[in-house]
Amino acid sequence: MKHLLNLLAAIALLVWGTHLVRTGILRVFGANLRQILARSISNRYTAALSGIGVTALLQSSTATALIVSAFVGQGLITLPLALAVMLGADVGTSLVTVVFSFDLSWLSPLLIFLGVVLFISRPSTNVGRFGRVLIGLGLMLLALRLVSESTGIMVRSPVVKALLASINSDILLEITVGALLALMSYSSLAIVLLTSTLAGTGIIPLEMALGLVLGANLGSGILGVVTTARSAIEVRHVPLGNLLFKALGILVAAPCIGLWLRYARPYLLNEGAAVVMFHLSFNIVMALLFLGLVHPIARAAVRLLPKPERSATSRPHHLDPSALGTPSLAISCAAREALHQADVVESMLLGVLTVIRTNDLRLAEELRKLDDTVDELYSAIKYYLTKISREALGEEESRRWTDIISFTINMEQIGDTIERILIDIEDKKIRKGRSFSDAGMAEISELHARLIDNLRLGMSVFLNGSVRDAQKLLEEKARFRDLEHAYAATHLSRLSGNTVQSIETSSLHIDLISDLKRINSHICSIAYPILESAGALAPSRLRSDMLVKTEV
Repeated sequence: MKHLLNLLAAIALLVWGTHLVRTGILRVFGANLRQILARSISNRYTAALSGIGVTALLQSSTATALIVSAFVGQGLITLPLALAVMLGADVGTSLVTVVFSFDLSWLSPLLIFLGVVLFISRPSTNVGRFGRVLIGLGLMLLALRLVSESTGIMVRSPVVKALLASINSDILLEITVGALLALMSYSSLAIVLLTSTLAGTGIIPLEMALGLVLGANLGSGILGVVTTARSAIEVRHVPLGNLLFKALGILVAAPCIGLWLRYARPYLLNEGAAVVMFHLSFNIVMALLFLGLVHPIARAAVRLLPKPERSATSRPHHLDPSALGTPSLAISCAAREALHQADVVESMLLGVLTVIRTNDLRLAEELRKLDDTVDELYSAIKYYLTKISREALGEEESRRWTDIISFTINMEQIGDTIERILIDIEDKKIRKGRSFSDAGMAEISELHARLIDNLRLGMSVFLNGSVRDAQKLLEEKARFRDLEHAYAATHLSRLSGNTVQSIETSSLHIDLISDLKRINSHICSIAYPILESAGALAPSRLRSDMLVKTEV
């Protein structure tokens, strides 16, 4: 019983070490890995090669699947190229398995020691996160040695020997068990390494081990489908296509296990090496055979999961739950949804001028309903961002996290202001049959046009982080304030001239240009984090602006 518990503990340690390495690599190199993938995917062959390289670092084809799936959901790459990446990813994780199959247990104490020193000394930096990766690698090597020792003791037990002698090979059962183990451990790599160790120590026969390897491959494909089950349809196509590849590969490979044992086994040193080399050869052959079938498999995945008819709802489209495991990717998803929120605000702002000119009550009601959409998007983005681990974010990503929160707050407040403007127009102008003077209407139109331009510039600043555009946006704030003062003065002049239209709409006119100025202030607030991080914002200017915002 004691030896069985030792074996289970060693298996758990192997799974945990794999998790530490995968999450640590994503936290340190997540943004760079995304850039490498995005830049290198030009055709199916370079896509497969990039999948090999990225997965060799991540040690998880499932993690690569989540990144590539998000790319497809964002429209950055096509589904066939994403499937080519996944074929390479499976080869990459097989190469990692081969490396870990060598006796590297002597490295384990050194890696754990260095990792702990780095992690404790600088826990919130990339150095500390890299220490976490070293700890994970050390624990994996330690776990493999413990598994080997535990199974070596257990295999000498008469009970275990009798049990092994009674086992009859059943390929379907082996594949099923291997798939379940991969799902439970969230790692096909850990299961293949475990199977290799068990076969090398003689606790399971080689033929059974190969069946478990096929099952582990199938399990990793199912894991990708399960992980993205709540994502958008475009995102779910990638893991589904990859699962189809794995299922086809297993159908081809399962009947050939006997041939592989007959012709390839004599050239391998031991059963453990035979397991990892079978795993590698299976994925290489699958990549070579199926790389030309990425388009048919992509079409099959789309047919199995057809895209629903797009409806005009407020449901967030870019907040992919599966991306939360990759903080840099989740930040990108939140930024895209924030831009969608800004698009809704722009639609509201554009419609305000139409309502003023045409007295369209129905349009005013529709625009006010859009404010509910803006509020829902703000709540969804805020909740999504709170689920991202702040400890996993680097300095730049943490700053981006704050920028997104600030941007969405400003958009939500702009939406509320527009709603109040529409209510005032309905109550004070449309229902009372009043109208602005020609001069007053021209002033409102001029301010509105500048506001639209500033909103679009603010969205560009948020997207690109351009210091030059941020400075330009801040200059627009001063110009807008000057215009507001000038137009308030000309309105008072018209009042002194007893212009009937100006008198009737005086309160609405003054409130309207004041509200437009308030909206412009929220838009210009987008520039402050960019300028502050670049050191281009004077502290006195920042303090004075904060006082103005507090008064507003």
